[in-house]
Amino acid sequence: MFQQRHQRSSLSSFIAMNEVVFHSVVRSVRSKHNNAFLALATNLLQSVLFVLAFYAMFSLLGMRAAAIRGDFLLYMMSGIFLFLTHTKAVAAVSGAEGPSSPMMQHAPMNTIVAILSAAIGSLYIQVLSMFIILFVYHVAFTPIEIDQPIAAFGMVLLSWLTGAAVGLILLVLKPWSPGTVGIVSLIYQRANMIASGKMFLANTLPSFMLAMFDWNPLFHCIDQSRGFVFINYNPHFSNWQYACWVALVLIMIGLMGEFYTRRRASISWGAKR
Repeated sequence: MFQQRHQRSSLSSFIAMNEVVFHSVVRSVRSKHNNAFLALATNLLQSVLFVLAFYAMFSLLGMRAAAIRGDFLLYMMSGIFLFLTHTKAVAAVSGAEGPSSPMMQHAPMNTIVAILSAAIGSLYIQVLSMFIILFVYHVAFTPIEIDQPIAAFGMVLLSWLTGAAVGLILLVLKPWSPGTVGIVSLIYQRANMIASGKMFLANTLPSFMLAMFDWNPLFHCIDQSRGFVFINYNPHFSNWQYACWVALVLIMIGLMGEFYTRRRASISWGAKR
């Protein structure tokens, strides 16, 4: 009541907001483990196990011939990295702190900062893991060559953005029905094991199967990324603009829903549900 308020300029408010987001990102990353290096090592191990598991499956089932002519491990990693980036963003944003969290009692903190920190923290861990794995593979095993590296990395960012957008929708719906949202989130992440298209190419699918996957923005991101990674693959049945528009629409709906939910949320919600 007796605190003196200082009028801030737009620039100083923007800098202060970025500082709060930065510290929240650090807190989000360290929340996975007290040691940040062990948190990164855990994520690295998960990514490596994914690659090895799919490599073994493709080899045992004789599916390597269906891949793109080129580095087979790079083909698999181009799908697995985007899949993990997307699903981790969904889990991080949907699990971000809501308006009734005790952290919201602190003045600089708000739900937008919590959402941004969860999304950026997830992206930081995934991108760092991806670059470490690619660097080790390039140096220790065989040199890799990516046709359009900047555009391919853009698809990684787009897969993260679509994941954050889906997670935002789930976060908005969680206070109203937490049990249902938890089930939907789990089903969505498990369905993407197949629906993401990381195990096959869109150009090789018949039209009746293509209709089962082209609703998924992650499917378009992965197929487009392979077109940028490999010089001899030109995706005909996917486009990154679709994924971008889906992300923007979901973010706008999510922000409107977040504003509506924030004004009506209360601490007693958790007790009633």
